[in-house]
Amino acid sequence: MTGALSQAANAGTTAVRDAHRFDEAALAAWMAEHVVGFAGPLTVEQFKGGQSNPTYRLHTPTAAYVLRRKPPGSLLKGAHDVLREARILTALAKTIVPVAPIHGVCADDDVIGTPFFVMGLVEGRIFWDATFPDVSREHRAACFDAMNATLAALHGVDYEAVGLGDYGRPGNYFARQIARWSRQYREDTDAGCDPAMDALVEWLPANIPTDDETRIVHGDFRCDNMIFHPTEPRILAVLDWELSTLGHPLADFAYHAMMYRMPPEIVAGLAGADIAALGIPTEQDYIAAYCARTGRAAIPDYDFYVAFNFFRLAAIFHGIKGRVIRGTAASAHARNRAASFPQVARLALDAMEACR
Repeated sequence: MTGALSQAANAGTTAVRDAHRFDEAALAAWMAEHVVGFAGPLTVEQFKGGQSNPTYRLHTPTAAYVLRRKPPGSLLKGAHDVLREARILTALAKTIVPVAPIHGVCADDDVIGTPFFVMGLVEGRIFWDATFPDVSREHRAACFDAMNATLAALHGVDYEAVGLGDYGRPGNYFARQIARWSRQYREDTDAGCDPAMDALVEWLPANIPTDDETRIVHGDFRCDNMIFHPTEPRILAVLDWELSTLGHPLADFAYHAMMYRMPPEIVAGLAGADIAALGIPTEQDYIAAYCARTGRAAIPDYDFYVAFNFFRLAAIFHGIKGRVIRGTAASAHARNRAASFPQVARLALDAMEACR
């Protein structure tokens, strides 16, 4: 879930949770030295989102900021790498991709206990429902076009030119990802097997498209991971770059466009919605717009990319199911994800069967 940057009602703040408290005076001293224009006194609140990396709103008499930090405690190697997130935001600030400005980055654990970065607070709207229910029909279509254009712009960035040549492993993205998620699925025996997943584990690696590309990929590009202008249908900042890497752009696009087939109760999705009445472009029109922007005639293997993304999501939900069974993920959110696992696996299988 995103580290929210907005004052939108659904992205509210609370007092800092006990587990995520830190020395606020030490932070203020650091900001006075490293953040241009900072002037206290400083007050700190915590966003309700940002479950992966704790996210805070910082108030001063003249400005507001957002702080993203690595969570305290023992973590898996490479997980919750906020410095990596700060790195891509800094790199993309040189491009047309809309991101929040970075004001300071701290790798020193001694300041507040973990690495962190401070960025500007972007005021605007976050849409948690993919039908954009509170938006006019005309603006709704424009919002979808803005999402399409923004993702195409990201995939057009020369990652070498912006200093991200070593941000991931170029090439062979699908083979590596399929192997990773297949292994995690098979090794979590507590969560059990599923016939749809078993079929996907066998079919996907044997049917990877031959066209191999490498671009910057966001990894979780959804309507609720971006901030729209308060009144206009344009994007001010794309959020939550924690899963970003170098990968295949069509995997990234298909993950985003998966919203057309996604039940809204699982993740922000359009399945079952009357998109014509809402003024939302059809899935085929949305694909065509992305192709036009990225110089493609079509996406011949589109259903493979959708199958891969539903498979990846199903593997993640399968892992959550295992943790629920073992008692290490007891929240209602985790239980809902675990319960959705068979449905997501079936959606992956449907896309696989459409390829045949």
